[in-house]
Amino acid sequence: MFRLAHKLPFANLLPSFEGDLYFDESPEHSAQRVLYATDASVYQEMPIAVALPKSVADIKQLLRFAQQHKLGLIPRAAGTSLAGQVVGSGIVVDISKYFGQILDVNAAERWVRVQPGVIRDDLNAYLKPYGVMFGPETSTASRAMIGGMIGNNSCGLHSIVWGTTRDHLLDVRTVLSDGAEVTFGALTREQFDAKCRGENVVSPLEQQLYVQFRDWLSNPTIQQHIREGYPKPTVSRRNTGYALDALAHFFTSSDQVGELKTFNFAQLIAGSEGTLCFITEARLNLLPLPPKEAALVCAHFPTIRQSLEANLVALQHQCYASELVDDYILQLTKTNIEQAKNRAFVERHPVEGDPKAILMVEFFDDTPDGVREKAERFVADLQAQQLGYAYPILFDEDTKKPWALRKAGLSIMYNIPGDEKPANVIEDTAVDVHDLPNYIDELDRMAWENHGLKLEYSAHAGAGEIHVLPLINLKSSEGRTTFRNLLMDTAQLVKRYGGSLSGEHGDGRLRGECIAFMLGPENYQLCKDVKALWDPHNTFNPGKVVDTPPMNEFLRSEADVVIEQPKTVFDFSRDGGLLELAEKCSGSGDCRKTALSGGTMCPSYMATRREHDTTRARANILRHFYSNAQKPTEHDYEAVKDVLDLCLSCKACKAECPSSVDMTRMKAEFTQQHYREKGVPLRTKLVGNFTKLMSLASVVPWAYNAIYETPALRKLANRTVGFHPDRTMPELSKTTLKKWFDGRKKTPSQSAPRVLLFADEFTNYNDVEVGQKTVQLLERLGYEVIIPDHAESGRTYLSKGLVDDAQKIAVRNVTLLKDRVTEETPLVGLEPSAILTFRDEYPDLVPTELKADAQRIAKHTYLFEEWLAQEIENKRIDRKLFTTETRQVKIHGHCHQKALSSMVPVKKALSLPLNYQVQLIPSGCCGMAGSFGYEAEHYDLSMQIGELVLFPAVRQANEAIISAAGTSCRHQIKDGTGRKAQHPAEILFDALI
Repeated sequence: MFRLAHKLPFANLLPSFEGDLYFDESPEHSAQRVLYATDASVYQEMPIAVALPKSVADIKQLLRFAQQHKLGLIPRAAGTSLAGQVVGSGIVVDISKYFGQILDVNAAERWVRVQPGVIRDDLNAYLKPYGVMFGPETSTASRAMIGGMIGNNSCGLHSIVWGTTRDHLLDVRTVLSDGAEVTFGALTREQFDAKCRGENVVSPLEQQLYVQFRDWLSNPTIQQHIREGYPKPTVSRRNTGYALDALAHFFTSSDQVGELKTFNFAQLIAGSEGTLCFITEARLNLLPLPPKEAALVCAHFPTIRQSLEANLVALQHQCYASELVDDYILQLTKTNIEQAKNRAFVERHPVEGDPKAILMVEFFDDTPDGVREKAERFVADLQAQQLGYAYPILFDEDTKKPWALRKAGLSIMYNIPGDEKPANVIEDTAVDVHDLPNYIDELDRMAWENHGLKLEYSAHAGAGEIHVLPLINLKSSEGRTTFRNLLMDTAQLVKRYGGSLSGEHGDGRLRGECIAFMLGPENYQLCKDVKALWDPHNTFNPGKVVDTPPMNEFLRSEADVVIEQPKTVFDFSRDGGLLELAEKCSGSGDCRKTALSGGTMCPSYMATRREHDTTRARANILRHFYSNAQKPTEHDYEAVKDVLDLCLSCKACKAECPSSVDMTRMKAEFTQQHYREKGVPLRTKLVGNFTKLMSLASVVPWAYNAIYETPALRKLANRTVGFHPDRTMPELSKTTLKKWFDGRKKTPSQSAPRVLLFADEFTNYNDVEVGQKTVQLLERLGYEVIIPDHAESGRTYLSKGLVDDAQKIAVRNVTLLKDRVTEETPLVGLEPSAILTFRDEYPDLVPTELKADAQRIAKHTYLFEEWLAQEIENKRIDRKLFTTETRQVKIHGHCHQKALSSMVPVKKALSLPLNYQVQLIPSGCCGMAGSFGYEAEHYDLSMQIGELVLFPAVRQANEAIISAAGTSCRHQIKDGTGRKAQHPAEILFDALI
């Protein structure tokens, strides 16, 4: 399935190639090619090789090799292209790992020089102390890279004020098709003429470019074709074909008297999608930071049309952004873990229910009163014109949640079950903003009458570009026909309005077919001539923009082929099956965030910065594996294992992925299936059977501790089982929590409220003191604590893919606890990864006859902090029982806790002592992840993840108490910083007076 079919001499590049090159038949190399076969579009084509160059010399080598063997070079940054720009059969050249340096900043002149792999949000975090920023802001700004933004001429939600990437591209350093390194920047008439004469040029090709463009664009006939064929000037988002209209003005005489005209090929390269040259550096114009006070009006409307009419009102009020979210996306946010937290601003109409559209309109000002006045003036104007029914106004930090929801809109739609998926095909059309209401009305009517499609809408209303998504089944021949015909019909409509078929997502291989129709045959021929001039060997990203293959070829799935869903232990029916869950990955690349962006997904990628280690990569490899009709070979299994290897099973993807792709569960299921084929490795058995081993060791805990407290013996023992010799091991307590609890003499109270405490396997054997303090704390607070009869949680088995064993434990626990756990007697746990199995995995592990019981138990199962926060809310906890001493507490949250619960209850619980100042550490995963951080091959990465945010924050915490609910987290903090972290229950027990 993942085999290589070529014999080209890539190995000849290796002696002098500084970066990474993947081309052979090994599982790792095969997997890399699979991962780069797709982007965020509907297309798929296997590249012949994947290269991660480390230097410009590497890029030149690749260029020579590609030209020699008639291959394409496909430049790739974050891989979030929606029009298939970074998919092809040539060599994919990923600059995201090694070309990510910020090279120079001049705050006084307001410019920055960067390599193309710099991430937009990371750049602005770096620039913030200088008081400047790079303006264009895509919804993918947390992972969008400058190279990709140049390629697509990205715009973003504030483009009505901050403009497009083209507007801020001062100059760009490139490798041309002749191998010359050339910088293109703004030239005066004298400088331009000098270039045409061959002065100050690097190569003959550079001179030829200037001469030929002079001859083309000074031709009155060509100028007329450009004026008549390109979108009308009032359409601000325009990325159809090459931006010849942006250069043509240099050769006209119609500009204002005294205006300094300049010619800059950077304007052409912006939006050229990597088809003309290879970018190695860019110098960007910077803007002052916006005023510090922000207000976001979230105006609610009963129809899409009314929201678009209100959009025109918003623009009259000189807003900074005006963005649309429709009802379909709003409904889907209700079941998305992360976005459900962000929709508190949504208000129902008293008669008509949920809004059909919300328009998010943002204002900035230097003062709170000033920004409030702007927002209220806009609302008053809407009310006067009887537009909308609700107008909540959010300020400052509260504005981030609606924006996060809006940015996640396209990807959230991939949660829809079934083969009909949101199709990026007409999502990028742009028209004059005043034409937008009528255009959308006509588009909506055409889609329904001609194709039986209902459309969903979101995004850039203020710029005249609404992202439009139909649901189409591209696995069927009928769906593919609809896919094509819808684009062709839309192209006619957009042209009639003088708009652009590609606003900011580009033509790629999706809309390239339509350029001749949209711009006219003469302009399309000129675009082809431009490509041939810059790239005579057709090396740079061939088949994009011009001479593209038909837009409904090279799609991800074969048409009319039925693939059976694999049989699984977990119940994946809510997702439509395991394969369909993998297919939910939209490719939007949210898993490519860095630690600077916050969040937890994806910890291994944050450390390695390799596509190979993203959640997207894992979903892609599983999709390939399970959609293959042939029986998988061991080579195929090894390729999948290679990509899944660095998944820490942190669960962050279940919450933070807009499409809720639960990789932890899919990895466990795949691993179990492989074990059935090949058997279970020894180390896996040892980790899975942790509880049994601890039970045996607890008979003589002193012997166990003697081994692991003696460095030489510990290292030997670690090596024996495949653990890293430098990793310390948790101590075994002198007794178990259950023995201690059963041995206590305590008279049960008839009136005290009861709490069932889950004595998980880690607390029972290793963290007994945490359990003891919890029991005593709860009793002091007036509760009767009961440890019911139960088995271990099964977390150790789940973490190692032993799902069959975990299922048996789930069945046993549900059977034992179904008559014990109620609303009045909830089940409370201390270790997040253990107690949350009841909420997350158990309902999908137990057989049908136990599902209702499992779901009821899940409903009344709580993390200790969740339950305590609820009790505080219900005023059942006496704050006077705690010290009034002033202390600082820094909280690191467990991954499962952040994904499946929230950190809000932790902060509330630890704020019980009156003067405890509680702060969250903005850390993602600690890096330990159960046994992951112990394993010899994963130890270094584990510590590298810890160093991203957590370890530095702990070291800087000085005298603060460090709180961490997870036993693995506490151990990782100890090994990484030497500091002792405490469970929140311990901290509160110690705060009792």
